[in-house]
Amino acid sequence: MTTRAVVVTGAAAGIGRATALRFARDGWLVGAFDVDRGGLTALAEEIRAAGGAVHIGYLDVTEADQWRERLVEFVAAAGGRLDVLVNNAGVLASGPFAQTDPAVHRRMVDVNVGGVVTGCAAAYPHLAATPGSVLVNLCSASAIYGQPELATYSATKFAVRGLTEALELEWRSEGIRVLAIWPLFVQTAMVEGMHTAAVASLGVRLTAEDVADEIVSAVGRRTRLPTVHHPVGRQARAMLLASRFAPAWLNRAVNSRLTRT
Repeated sequence: MTTRAVVVTGAAAGIGRATALRFARDGWLVGAFDVDRGGLTALAEEIRAAGGAVHIGYLDVTEADQWRERLVEFVAAAGGRLDVLVNNAGVLASGPFAQTDPAVHRRMVDVNVGGVVTGCAAAYPHLAATPGSVLVNLCSASAIYGQPELATYSATKFAVRGLTEALELEWRSEGIRVLAIWPLFVQTAMVEGMHTAAVASLGVRLTAEDVADEIVSAVGRRTRLPTVHHPVGRQARAMLLASRFAPAWLNRAVNSRLTRT
């Protein structure tokens, strides 16, 4: 049987690492890419010690040339296929918008939006050439309504949401499924030291493994009607469902209360 092949960006830690390990345990060939070489080496050792297969490589997701080179290398190692791309790499900074260095805002846009757009473009020919392929973009519950103290991060996830919805429509004729994964706050290094009103109100209830499990489940879940958005955990499911039916003023009021603004 042909081994399925998945690429995970931001794979050295957090959600990316948990996702790479989860796919590897299920027998996939994992392409694990990140800028953290030490983290990738440790990940590869763990996967191989458990009998899994992994291909690692340095990737700055904002660099188109690196995307093309890493994917060509991986697809060659995978026998010419790319079944799944998980666009996970991202950065987060919290705090009042006006007190945040503009360079920090730009970095979030460059990585969280530019990196995903560049990755989608680079992966498209490989996904299109692989029957039943899936593109997974990491979205966020912060894309339900703009979040104070996370304004730019929230905006980048709105962009990922829009891109995912558009590509799902564009690429379905190519046989490529396109999904968005919607966690709330996750127990990773990204939220360490983050003191926002939303965190205080909602807590940090998800683990990286919870998100990884949903990614793998969503990839394997095929329904008669396309399901683009996949919330992770009860809180995100409730918030996403409520946002679809609540009037705009009520969504604003709920978010104002949660963020104490």
